[in-house]
Amino acid sequence: MATLQVGASLNRWCARAVSLFAAVSMWVSFSAAAQTPMRDVLLVGNNWDGTADVIDVQTYQRLRRINVVPDHGERMTEIMLDPARLTYFLLIREQVGEGHDQFVDDMFASKDGQVIYVSRPSFADVVAINLSTGKIRWRTRVDGQRADHMAISPDGTRLAVSASTANRVNIIDTATGNIVGSFSAGDSPHENNYSRDGSKIFNASIGFVYTPFDTPEMDGTKGNRIFQIVDANTLQVLKRLNMRQKLAAIGMPDMSAAVRPMALSPDERFLYFQVSFFHGFVEYDLEEDRVTRLAHLPVSEEAQALRRDQYILDSAHHGLAMSGDGTKLCVAGTMSNYAAIVSRETLRYRIHPLGARTYWATSSTDGNYCYVSVAGDDTVSVISYATEQEVARIPVGDHPQRARTAKLAASLFP
Repeated sequence: MATLQVGASLNRWCARAVSLFAAVSMWVSFSAAAQTPMRDVLLVGNNWDGTADVIDVQTYQRLRRINVVPDHGERMTEIMLDPARLTYFLLIREQVGEGHDQFVDDMFASKDGQVIYVSRPSFADVVAINLSTGKIRWRTRVDGQRADHMAISPDGTRLAVSASTANRVNIIDTATGNIVGSFSAGDSPHENNYSRDGSKIFNASIGFVYTPFDTPEMDGTKGNRIFQIVDANTLQVLKRLNMRQKLAAIGMPDMSAAVRPMALSPDERFLYFQVSFFHGFVEYDLEEDRVTRLAHLPVSEEAQALRRDQYILDSAHHGLAMSGDGTKLCVAGTMSNYAAIVSRETLRYRIHPLGARTYWATSSTDGNYCYVSVAGDDTVSVISYATEQEVARIPVGDHPQRARTAKLAASLFP
């Protein structure tokens, strides 16, 4: 019995030592980051290229192009030797990638500005890439066969990654790459966002967007689509909502339950989100648990001529961001090939035709500009919230999707 007690005590001491070491390492890392000169950049993931462009946010010049699949040959060998993985790889290429492999869905930078974390759908993994060497620091397979959207905790220590075929969200330790937890989601979990204080995760699932059964009467075939708020520490679901039911309650019974990109008001009371097949967005009061307004935005003549099953992955619109002061929203009107700046108070809008498919929107670090990925012509549009005018168009790689602001170590750019 004494031996068992000594062993248990030793195990507890080791666990505390590991936790203390991790905390000290994190503090040292954050202290070093605070002392290291940093450079504000925009990271643009070129999904079909398998690259990420680093854009200077002052000059809009490309500083660097990063290969996010340096292990491409090794991964392809694994896939070719595994019939199950090969089947999923080919399905992802044809059903989601429009005939292209998907090599970078989402990405964020580490707090010290030395590493980027990339989710790679076709390889069903997340990698940490050392920017000094271009080499992979760690690689983590997610549950199932595809990695999708991510979110990074405000302190930079955790990644929430949608494992879309497993209907789960994996939580990854950014220091080690270890999966330290997970929680269940609906079918095809998609968007994730941390609250400002890092205590909650807002998660949404989009269902089977690749099927052709897109009429309202066939909605039941699209899978279980839910929006949920999750405790980021315990990973317990605090609230789970079916948005189709909430929309039906205001007289819109034929709308989808699939919540796409979302944005939160500065006080995190109001949620703004896009819905499959809807040309606009929804305003939802999280305190009162109800839809408060719908913003209906224009539909181009080309989009009007399309059947719903011709929409790209059910996305009428896909991309939503909010200005830093919370007064305006920036919308990627995907199937109508425009960006819109919308007053949050009045829902009045200004449309910017961008000529090709718009696929994401994110705001600058200072909240003054919106970056819109124009996947159809391999550019990023920069739009001023103040003037509501396009101020720059940046050429990037093949099929830009997620764009994220970041601070990288200035020493990386001589």
